[in-house]
Amino acid sequence: MKNSPLYSIILCLPLMAFLACSPSRQITTPTTSAQPKAPIPSPMEDTTHVQAPVSVAKTDAFLEDLLKSRPEYFDSILTNRTAWKVQVIYTQIDRQGDNSPLFKTYYFNYDPAEYIYPASTVKMPIALLALQKLHELRLPGLDRNSTMITEAAYNKQSPVYNDPSTPDGRPSVANYVKKIFMVSDNDAFNRLYEFLGQQYINDWLHKMGFGSAEILHRLEISMTADENRHSNPIKFLDPAGKTLYSQPMQFNETIYSKRNDAMGIGYYRGDSLVNHPMDFSGKNRLSLEDLTGILKSILFPSAVPEKQRFNITDDDYQFVRKYMSQLPTESKFPPYSADTASYWPAFCKFLLFGSEKRELPKNIRIFNKIGDAYGCLTDVAYVVDYDKKIEFMLSARLYCNVDGILNDDKYDYDNIGFPFMKHLGQLLYDYELKRQRTRTPDLGSFKFTYDK
Repeated sequence: MKNSPLYSIILCLPLMAFLACSPSRQITTPTTSAQPKAPIPSPMEDTTHVQAPVSVAKTDAFLEDLLKSRPEYFDSILTNRTAWKVQVIYTQIDRQGDNSPLFKTYYFNYDPAEYIYPASTVKMPIALLALQKLHELRLPGLDRNSTMITEAAYNKQSPVYNDPSTPDGRPSVANYVKKIFMVSDNDAFNRLYEFLGQQYINDWLHKMGFGSAEILHRLEISMTADENRHSNPIKFLDPAGKTLYSQPMQFNETIYSKRNDAMGIGYYRGDSLVNHPMDFSGKNRLSLEDLTGILKSILFPSAVPEKQRFNITDDDYQFVRKYMSQLPTESKFPPYSADTASYWPAFCKFLLFGSEKRELPKNIRIFNKIGDAYGCLTDVAYVVDYDKKIEFMLSARLYCNVDGILNDDKYDYDNIGFPFMKHLGQLLYDYELKRQRTRTPDLGSFKFTYDK
């Protein structure tokens, strides 16, 4: 999870006047409640768990042999695949006569029963679901650019009345989506999580067929399970300050199945070392295959089952694709291009580029979402080369924590994780350059004019 800086909340701006004088239109659903409920014990406090599913890692000989062909890069990965929880999903894309895609997928050491903390990759479906919820409301004047005001009504909740990273200081779903994809901003995720509510998020992902998903908490903020079940009140305003939509605080009453997810051999709680695995059974979960499926739904909605398509407009899809691929150095607002020391071109492009800080080739674009936290490194990506006319999807994750101790700030991203991501991306890119295709893909729909 990228520790992007949280923008300060400014409480005294003209927008406050809008809140005081505008009538609210209350719209509620049977699955939400405006009143706080009795606290629910955190799953982290429950010591009884159901048995984890038994599974066997899936590896295709093709990927195994491809990794073995470059021992200078992948010998240690092959040797430590189990200890480092290495998982790779590579998807070849071929085009039919009408340019519609055909997919062929290969796996390396993929085990859906192996828990790896998803970190910031959970932001990808939340961004899409936020656009979907706006679309479903079907209220005149309400869209992704409407001013979004977040209030506070429960323990540890915080309000947002202003966003200094926008030209006019107005927070919006659109700007939160930009922040999520360009720099993996944690606060942006939290605000969309609060707009959606925990129940909407999980109900919809399960309905779409992404059964591994459990999005249970905000990021970078320590909250109990009960506090994360409560979502802030939200208002949307038009440019004149009139309330377009008002949503009361929501509470998720759903009790999810007990899990038995743990990582490491020990962890720090404050300054004290606890000598047993850290319990992740109350933390977010999302498998690499489901993440790959969500990315495919964003890029190729007509090629996936109807139930896996997000209920958003074509313009929303293009908006997301643009900012999935836009580099922070190309962004005027938020003003990431003004701070290239903090936000370099490949800031969130692990596959193919690792931790490199050089300028990236103009002919290559990566549409992706990354995550890194607790030593868990993930990138789920679609790579295109407009000049060479190649495209492929590649998803990878691994656990970069050789000593097995969590919360000690001693992870192995730089010497294991980022080099692996870079070399894996290069390996598959080089293979794609030589792979024979019946038809040349038309990649025009994935070309964008960026902000800078």
